[in-house]
Amino acid sequence: MTYDLTMTRVIPAPPAEVFDAYTDAEKQKVWFSLLSEEPGIVEIDVDLRVGGVQHAKWGPSADQLFWEDQTFLEIDRPHRLVTSSTGGTPDGDTMTTRIEITFEDADGGTLMTVNQSGFPTEEMRDFFTTYAWVGAFDRIAAFFGR
Repeated sequence: MTYDLTMTRVIPAPPAEVFDAYTDAEKQKVWFSLLSEEPGIVEIDVDLRVGGVQHAKWGPSADQLFWEDQTFLEIDRPHRLVTSSTGGTPDGDTMTTRIEITFEDADGGTLMTVNQSGFPTEEMRDFFTTYAWVGAFDRIAAFFGR
């Protein structure tokens, strides 16, 4: 059995700008570090094409890095993005999930909806629900100045 999550947030910018902030390596390096007292290490490179991969590493120090590789399965800029995501912790734990994100016009901004499926445990899903995606949404919103 696996577990899924669905989360939404209105981001104060048009869909094309939010899509680009989410998928552009240089923009990610900026927003990924926002709101952190000690941003630490952030390394990201993106090959934005179907079959391309986004590689990311982050953490407080070189010996405490988290990592994620997302393979792009579908790209419909600026409306939809689907990836297969494999990530790991400094302890060596790994997990693979599927992430589908939609970007829709809403309330003068973008309704960003994340569906992530394939979590191996409820606890891991709940961590992403209460921490990982909340932090990502907060940082992307801060990137647009709000």
